[in-house]
Amino acid sequence: MPVASLDELHWINRFARLPERFYTRLSPRPVQQPQLVHGNPQVAEWLGLTPQALQSPDTLQALAGNRAIAGAEPLASVYSGHQFGVWAGQLGDGRAHLLGEVEGPAGCFELQLKGSGLTPYSRMGDGRAVLRSSVREYLASAAMHGLGIPTTHALALIRAHDPVQRETLERAAVVTRVASSFVRFGHFQHWAAAGDHDALQILTDYVVDAWYPECRRGDDGQPVSGDIVVVNLLNAVLQRTATLMAQWQSVGFMHGVMNTDNLSIVGLTLDYGPYGFMDGFDANHICNHTDTAGRYAWNVQPAVAHWNLYRLAEALRPLVSDAAPLRAALDNFEPAFTQAFTSLMAAKLGLRHWQDDDQPLLDELWQLLHTQRADFTQAFRRLAWADLPPDAAEAEQVALDALGQRGHFLDLFYDTVSAEHWLQRWQARANHGWANPHERRQAMLSVNPLYVLRNHLAENAIRAADQGDDTEVVRLFEVLQQPYQCQPGAQAYAELPPDWARGLEVSCSS
Repeated sequence: MPVASLDELHWINRFARLPERFYTRLSPRPVQQPQLVHGNPQVAEWLGLTPQALQSPDTLQALAGNRAIAGAEPLASVYSGHQFGVWAGQLGDGRAHLLGEVEGPAGCFELQLKGSGLTPYSRMGDGRAVLRSSVREYLASAAMHGLGIPTTHALALIRAHDPVQRETLERAAVVTRVASSFVRFGHFQHWAAAGDHDALQILTDYVVDAWYPECRRGDDGQPVSGDIVVVNLLNAVLQRTATLMAQWQSVGFMHGVMNTDNLSIVGLTLDYGPYGFMDGFDANHICNHTDTAGRYAWNVQPAVAHWNLYRLAEALRPLVSDAAPLRAALDNFEPAFTQAFTSLMAAKLGLRHWQDDDQPLLDELWQLLHTQRADFTQAFRRLAWADLPPDAAEAEQVALDALGQRGHFLDLFYDTVSAEHWLQRWQARANHGWANPHERRQAMLSVNPLYVLRNHLAENAIRAADQGDDTEVVRLFEVLQQPYQCQPGAQAYAELPPDWARGLEVSCSS
């Protein structure tokens, strides 16, 4: 039965059972005058909480870090990593407290407060998060979940009265993050760099037993041990990471800070900072204003993920007698990514199955979008009707996508002749294998979102929340739950970005 209090949840806290050198036990630091901006009822249900629990003053104080929770064992974990390709040494949870792990109706989830105060790993930071970045993280996790992309989640977003100095003076906030695990590549790197192979083995066993038990069996189903388990783990993490990269690329998502300490060992989108969803398509687009060299631009994200997996393999090297199997596993990344990506793109293009000779068609589309800066999301959405004349396309969109953003595919391009030539080649390919064009259009609408979390939408919600008006956060959260379905009254969330959106910048402080 669902319970009404965090104290009544079934806390199991497996990470806290690891040796003490993996973390520092400490309590969150209280904030002043906390207010609930929004709570996620679906995540509450996964944990075993009633919907009413999120509205409880007792819950508010607990998730603000202002009171202890019975059964929780708050701690900050230590890890290391490469930041922008440079070894940064010891890092760790500098403004986050892992409350513990809950076994609920939907499985086991860790709860972590972000923005909850100083820890031994804060370095030069103040341990706080600001409302601006917290709204972005809260909405981003909802958006990615709605898109079907593996992600951390958020249970609650809390605004506080405490001032926090960034580029300007801002308001503090605390996000309750929820995930199956917050272990990162950097956790493994930390113990490898320290030469603590015992801790490295303990961490590996913990991760395998909790999330990759299949790694302890071979292809024949028989138990394996030692080197084989470690290689199997690398390959399993690689497969999840490759698929995640394909999913990011397919919706025009850019993480912005793909450091090794920001990559999840269980294949989740982790640590939302200066992320962005593509507006006008630019293959070289950099969403993070701090990333002056473009290391984490959209078109290099898969390669960076592969580079990060090499760093994970280096960290695992002390646990195996021979490095060759690890190197061989790393060679699986490109085919794994390619298979996942082409499958996703076939669906987005309305192709029944991907064929090798479809690659030129896709390459030509990328070139067309890039040279003319056509809107990424709208281009794929409108493509569903692009084989119809404009009047007929408008009529069918009214029927299938009532109140949604309407317009013909060709309207997104200033060079309509080039777009029309590509469209003719696409049309000759797209209708193969479908019973009728209507069936194909419906399939395309189910994989090409109408709504994504564009920067200007997040900015509108942030500005309102900063003035104490949470209605835009609530409405945007609701819209992003079902990004593929047209929602009455939500047309503004599907429109092309306004001119002022071009001036928006996000950075690592975001």
